[in-house]
Amino acid sequence: MASKAALKRLTKEYAVLQKDPVPYIVAKPLENNILEWHYVIRGPPGSPYAGGEYHGKVLFPADYPFSPPDIKMLTPNGRFQTDYKLCLSMTTYHRNTWNPAWSVATILTGLLSFMVEDASTTGSIKTTLEEKKLHAVRSHAINLRNPRFREVFPELCTPELAPLPNAPPTTTPTTPAAPSTPVPSPSTGGLHQRNTPATSPASATSATPIATTPNTKKKTSETQQPREGAMARRAGAVGVVGTVWQNVRSNVWRILLMAVLVYLVVLKIVDRIAEGGADSS
Repeated sequence: MASKAALKRLTKEYAVLQKDPVPYIVAKPLENNILEWHYVIRGPPGSPYAGGEYHGKVLFPADYPFSPPDIKMLTPNGRFQTDYKLCLSMTTYHRNTWNPAWSVATILTGLLSFMVEDASTTGSIKTTLEEKKLHAVRSHAINLRNPRFREVFPELCTPELAPLPNAPPTTTPTTPAAPSTPVPSPSTGGLHQRNTPATSPASATSATPIATTPNTKKKTSETQQPREGAMARRAGAVGVVGTVWQNVRSNVWRILLMAVLVYLVVLKIVDRIAEGGADSS
């Protein structure tokens, strides 16, 4: 059961949201439980979620705003696990960073901002761009089969996506076809714009062959071959010198012994020659 502080605060925030809704989001509490709010996120244009409709809920504690809520997303989306508590800075996973000044609008804005990013967290999943677009196509039909969605958002239960007062008109996305060229990185509709520069078809066409032309690769390999041969010869010479030096070091005592023996033999020969000279005289 909600405390008086929570009841007062959430009632006030609901009135604020009705006058100034969060862009691309609608949210409202259950009629019989002000601690359970349901929201709908409309995928921002330019993102993989464009044209999608994502239903979820925020579960507030009885002592809100002094404790953070839990956030779940119920519509399959390709970004978060469904019906799973998400680890965000404004949820119960991070009680020590919770700020009582944060509101429902702050929480939902943060959720949408994190959704269009690629950062991982507890409750997030990895899917391809095409999978996210496919979820966007199917999202409205899935929501229409959800009894809670129909109960809380009857105004959105139309055959096609109903327009939101805080979002530009959108059309139901079509099933994405397999692209013949790589799909460009999605932007986030002004929320978190990527810094990837846009390229015109002409510049893309002129830039692509440079990296993939066979002649360029052939010239590069021909240039590298003499260098690699010279380096191999140098390495071989160094290896031979190193081997000789290692053999000399390991056999130095043998060399010294042979030198002494040669020296003694030479002395013996010299003595004999000297003795033979003395006898003849």
